[in-house]
Amino acid sequence: MNYLTLHQSGELLKRVRTAYGRLAACDICPHDCGVNRLRGERGVCGAGAHPAIASANVHNGEEPPISGSHGSGTIFLTGCSLKCRFCQNFPISQMGNGETITTKVLADRMIRLQRQGVHNINLVTPTHYLPQILAALYLAIPLGFRLPLVWNSSGYEKVDALALLDGVVDVFLPDMKYADSETAERISSAPGYTDINRPAVAEMLRQVGHLELGDEGLALKGLIIRHLVLPEGLAGTRETLAWIAGNLGSETHISLMRQYFPAHQAVDMPSLGRKLTDDEYDEALAALEEFDLENGWVQD
Repeated sequence: MNYLTLHQSGELLKRVRTAYGRLAACDICPHDCGVNRLRGERGVCGAGAHPAIASANVHNGEEPPISGSHGSGTIFLTGCSLKCRFCQNFPISQMGNGETITTKVLADRMIRLQRQGVHNINLVTPTHYLPQILAALYLAIPLGFRLPLVWNSSGYEKVDALALLDGVVDVFLPDMKYADSETAERISSAPGYTDINRPAVAEMLRQVGHLELGDEGLALKGLIIRHLVLPEGLAGTRETLAWIAGNLGSETHISLMRQYFPAHQAVDMPSLGRKLTDDEYDEALAALEEFDLENGWVQD
């Protein structure tokens, strides 16, 4: 099953209608704001009825199977269901920078990127625009759209919403940010993050399986988990990696990131107001080895 067969059978249109119906009392993300986005009301994510994007360009900075040799067609969507105090993209995610467009324009942007020769369409922070993305895909397919879809998200997602993506998304690229929900709420305004994130990532794995690569090393389908190591162990890296190995399998592909630097509100926070140390990242690397998580990428 893929999005072409879903379109042909009428199932994709059915899912578009179901997803839009949920916007009348929005419960797309775990905040369950209940606002009527179809009438322009806005909840935690700041999104209304129409999609808003900050950019739609060729991007070469993702993991190698995503960027490949020709780049990923990356669409940065405006707004976010999280409010991370260290967010490096806070003007887009929290200040609303971006252009409000129609789903038809979003479909056209996807087609334009395909014509530029990218390997995939990489939807960054897409969760709160799930209905609009399904609608744009529905419009893009008759125009010749055929690229793999990458769902590049915070991992703060509802399993019943993710079910609407079954057979639609080829590669899930979620974050697993925290091992402790109290820390997640304090730093990212994400109540119950761990209890929400872990079943969500497990559902992603159920849908697409472990990462499959083509002849040129490009991602065909599967799961890649991103984990950003934070200062002072705030991300709960060892516990998160232990859970992945024990519940998803040691073959899981992990992108272990050390690119943290204090941005946005983190500059004035004692625990987050500094860069990661070499020792802190070395501890994370040791945990990868401890749990036999050999697939994925680390950063120098």
